[in-house]
Amino acid sequence: MRMREILSERLRDCRKNGNYTQRDVSIYCDITEHAYQNYETGRQEPKLSIIMRIAEFYKVSIDYLVGLTDDPTPYSRKQ
Repeated sequence: MRMREILSERLRDCRKNGNYTQRDVSIYCDITEHAYQNYETGRQEPKLSIIMRIAEFYKVSIDYLVGLTDDPTPYSRKQ
């Protein structure tokens, strides 16, 4: 499975599991709802800065979103 397919699948899963709308995520990430829809359908790949915001919103690691790991646990931040 390619990264774009994994990312789109995990974005949908995270959103549905968290009971969020695409609008909720797009508002938090300061992007259009249409842009977020394109990420979920795999028509477009988000920039790293957007992936970071999405990961923060869903409280998962970027590695999880892009398929480098199956563990969604975010990394702890150094103070």
